[in-house]
Amino acid sequence: MLNDKLNSRWSVELELQVQFYDLDPMEIVWHGNYVRYLEVARCALLDTIDYNYPQMQASGYSWPIIDLHLRYAHPATFGQRIKIRAAIIEWENRLRIEYVITDSASGQRLTRGTTTQVAVDMATREMCFASPPVLFQKLGIEPI
Repeated sequence: MLNDKLNSRWSVELELQVQFYDLDPMEIVWHGNYVRYLEVARCALLDTIDYNYPQMQASGYSWPIIDLHLRYAHPATFGQRIKIRAAIIEWENRLRIEYVITDSASGQRLTRGTTTQVAVDMATREMCFASPPVLFQKLGIEPI
């Protein structure tokens, strides 16, 4: 099911090489650095719909992350090339993105995760209970 969602029309895949500064004392990627990897993929994904953070701000909405889940299967190590796939899977009432991090060479799944963001009207600081029309416009779909 996760792989089907990651093949959505709003998806991106990028490749990174694990750097020494990402490691913990056990010589594997420190768990907190995976959040940064997700951020890199999320920004690349949002760029594809021309609605990254500057465009969000210009539209009058901020989109804070209200929920983050990570599930670690295998550690990433120094010098390893990893692929990060990100896909938008929900947009009506929130922006939910799913991620899969794999080893570039073998395809072995290392980590999977999700982030959930909600629209906040920057003028009133009120959370929106439905995504604003600008998101649907950027996605090229009609609001529900």
